[in-house]
Amino acid sequence: MTGQLHHLNYTGAGRMTPFIVNCSVIFWLISSCFTWSSALYTHNRAAPAAPKKLQYLLEPLVYAEVTGRRGDNVTLPCILRTKPNHYKIKWTKLEPEHIGHENIIMISNAKDFKPYGHLGQRASLRKAHTMDASLQISHLELKDGGTYRCVVFPYQSKNGRYKFTFHEAKEACAEQDAALATYNQLYRAWTEGLDWCNAGWIHDGTVHYPIIHPRPVCGGQLLPGIRTYGPKDRNRDQFDAFCFTSQTPGSVFYISGSFSFDQAVHACKRQGSDMALVGQLYAAWRFQNYDQCDGGWLKDGSVRFPISNPRRRCGGIPEAGVRSFGFPNKTTHLYGAYCYR
Repeated sequence: MTGQLHHLNYTGAGRMTPFIVNCSVIFWLISSCFTWSSALYTHNRAAPAAPKKLQYLLEPLVYAEVTGRRGDNVTLPCILRTKPNHYKIKWTKLEPEHIGHENIIMISNAKDFKPYGHLGQRASLRKAHTMDASLQISHLELKDGGTYRCVVFPYQSKNGRYKFTFHEAKEACAEQDAALATYNQLYRAWTEGLDWCNAGWIHDGTVHYPIIHPRPVCGGQLLPGIRTYGPKDRNRDQFDAFCFTSQTPGSVFYISGSFSFDQAVHACKRQGSDMALVGQLYAAWRFQNYDQCDGGWLKDGSVRFPISNPRRRCGGIPEAGVRSFGFPNKTTHLYGAYCYR
């Protein structure tokens, strides 16, 4: 048996910072996610049967600190490392006043979900993708915990794969209303379904790529997880970038048409807006559930569209996300425009 241990921080009021909390009480609790598989036995007449080792189904072991306020909805990440035909997921809460006592929140398998107690009535599994066993708790109370919101998106140069030094990757993210992601931000995006086969820089100068569905072209049969190349030469080595953005004050909207890139720029200006940046489109998709099944130009010259409700005629991919057509010739008259104001 293995699990993911989550350290949650609740602030009752005031600003959410790790060091200063105004007019608030801080509550700490530990919650654990476990998955397990049955030990398998092989009948052998010559010797007693010996059980095989239990499979470890979670990858990787992490300590996640989540911060939020009363009334928030929270998510504790938990990813299946492998998915057997028959399995169960148990979420429990470790009550601080009863050391070692586990209070069951819910037990679930591929079909059924059974909540327990007061907390279980506000709990559900996120199921962002087929390997996702993350716990969602709605309407955060003083005794529960908290959460934060983030989006991580991969970004590739218009000149192709692996074209950024570390410093160029930082600039590329900044140009798209974002910053290079931290490892924790990349990890959280992986728990929410980010599966990307190209390695990219993150904030500390290391290089990684997140894989949910192992395949031959992405490291072979290595287990799902955050694959790492470790630290690289920031001035010489070249990779893609993983950028982080958050909710924006403005809004993204789509203008239908068959525009060239320049025509798309003017279409947005006629609406009193600018072309949307990649980070702004990702933020609209993530935080506002923006769903538009039409390719549109963005300010960097790429063509993308956001899908919150996956369907066959909108990219054909079962998971939600922002689809990309890459960087077409700017004189192409095929796409609409995504604008921001």
